[in-house]
Order: sequence, then structure tokens, then C-alpha cells
Amino acid sequence: MDRKVKVVQLGTGKMAKYTMRYVLEKGGEIVGAIDVNPAVIGKDIGEIIGGGNLGVKVIDLKDAENMLKEIKQDICIIETMSLLKDIEEPLMLCAKLGINAITTCEEAFYSWNSNPNLTKKVDELAKQTGCTITGAGYQDIYWGQLITSICGSTQKITKIKGSSSYNVEDYGIALANAHGAGLTLKEFEEQVAVVDKISDEERQKIIESGEYLPSYMWNTNGWLCDKLGLTVKSQTQVTVPTTNKEDIYSETLGVTVKAGDATGMSAIVTTETNEGITIESECIGKVYSKDDFDKNEWTVYGEPDTTITVARPATVELTCATIVNRIPDVINAKPGFLPTAEIGELNFKTRTLNEYVK
Repeated sequence: MDRKVKVVQLGTGKMAKYTMRYVLEKGGEIVGAIDVNPAVIGKDIGEIIGGGNLGVKVIDLKDAENMLKEIKQDICIIETMSLLKDIEEPLMLCAKLGINAITTCEEAFYSWNSNPNLTKKVDELAKQTGCTITGAGYQDIYWGQLITSICGSTQKITKIKGSSSYNVEDYGIALANAHGAGLTLKEFEEQVAVVDKISDEERQKIIESGEYLPSYMWNTNGWLCDKLGLTVKSQTQVTVPTTNKEDIYSETLGVTVKAGDATGMSAIVTTETNEGITIESECIGKVYSKDDFDKNEWTVYGEPDTTITVARPATVELTCATIVNRIPDVINAKPGFLPTAEIGELNFKTRTLNEYVK
């Protein structure tokens, strides 16, 4: 492509400050910005990034369709909510207008196993209009490609086990609420944990209804199976609250989480496959105390056993850099709602983004 890649930013919160700057630094152009928050609507994106005015003001989501029809964007970055059903409107809008889209919505990383009907709906429309939609972020490498690369150097695999922790304070209120942060243990049991105290048949019915609440590892395990060519025989999920011995203030929630209340949750997803390989993955998302820090550790068991640990990853920045480095891959991919497992390996973009667009 002999011009700059044109990007629309949908959602201008904590993550967008990085993605918008990274787009500009990679030689892209931000041609539009959209939000629902009255506090940012009308602001110039330069003010949000932390610099001078750039001549692009944030508009209300209700006015987005008219804007998207007028400008000539190549892709839309959607950084708002964590569940697919919560971003149905912008996803369907992009699919309707034939606009490529990439989202940090964690469920969208592999939503075929948690909300297949909505995924299929978006997929079919995107194929009709010729655009590509995908979910990506930190998990694309650190729960995905990094693990499958280790598998590629392994002769025999019996089990893949992973654990990753992150501070819900870094991602905004939607993610914090999804993790049950601030709830009493009774409320956590009634609103979060109860979802998984059901039979496989009951869970499948909820999945088909589009109301299932997957942990991030639910979708990650699906992605890993897709990438490795494994056939899922069964998959279960258990969520338990995390707590702190002392009161801890959450800036994102705007409240003090009392000692003994839920600061977040640990979710463990176990997948059994027809090939005999078990995947057991855990994600721990909580309001951090002063002693907590991000950690990502995975072990591939077999011949040989291999463990890889990433201590103190800059999860937010890595998420946003992944989104931006993925932009040419999404534009170049076949139409549909595709997991990145089917788009190809993620590589560092040394040159400007447009130089990688076919």
C-alpha cells in the first residue's frame, strides 16, 4: 500500500492511549475516534494521548455509522468490553459496512466455543461484505503463539499447563466487574461462581443462548486446540474469588475493597482432547496489593518437559503493541470472523504498517 493505513479508534479509554500512539508511531493515520462516554466525546485524540491536537475529535457511538460511511478507513480498533455480546453493536456495524476490525475483547480471541451463534452471525455478514474481524491482544503471544512454538520443539505432549496473573486496575471497570472485584464472597458465589456449578449439558445450553460467562482461558484453550489441531472432548471451568488480608482501594471501581471480600478471581479451565493431550490453564485477575505483580508461566509436559516464565510483563503495553502489529495481518486476511490462529504468526513490524499491506 502506497499510503498510510487509516485507522478508526472505537473506545478511547486506558488502552487506547497506547494503541493510538503506537499506530501513529508505526506510520499509520487515525481518521476517526468513537466513544459513549460524555466526558471524552468532543475531545481531540491528541489530548487523550497526551500531546497536542491532532485534528480528530471523539464522536458519540450513535453517530458512528454516518462517519464510517464518509471516511475511507482500512480498519477499526475496538477497545471497550470483555464479552462478545457487549460489543455486538460495533462488530455488526463494521461487518455491515465491510470494515476490517480488531478488538481487545477477550472473548473474541476464540468466541466460537463460548458464543457460537453470535460469532457465526458476525462471521457470515463479514464474509458477505468482504471484511475481516478478529480478537487479539496479550494472549495472542503469551497464551497462544509462544506456547504453540514451544510445542513445535516437543516430540510428545501429554499436558499443557499455564498460569497468568494481571492487575484488573490496568484495564478499566468492565474487566474489573467481570472478575467480581469488590463483591462480597456471598455475592461472588451468587453472581460469578454459580455460572460454572452446572452440568455439561446445562453449560452447552447457556453457551448456545449467548449468555455464558467464559473466563479468558476458556477462549484461550479453544484457540490452542485450533492452532494445534486438537479435537475437544470436554471442557470445564472453575472460578474462585481472590481476597486480601487488608482493605485495598480500587481506583478503577472507586471503592475500597474490604479485607476478605473479592479482589478478583482465579479461573481454571481444563480441556480434554481426543488426542490425549490435556490443557489446564489458569488466569488470575485481581486488584493488586503492593506486593503483587504480573506473571505468566506455562509448562509443556512430554518429551521433553519445558517451562517458560515471563516475570513482570508490561501486559497493557504488550496488548496494545500486539493489536497494532496485527493490523496488516487482519487487512490481508480472508473475510470472516477469524481467530488469529488462522491468520498466521505475529511478527514485529519493522517498517511502517502500510508496507506490509498487500
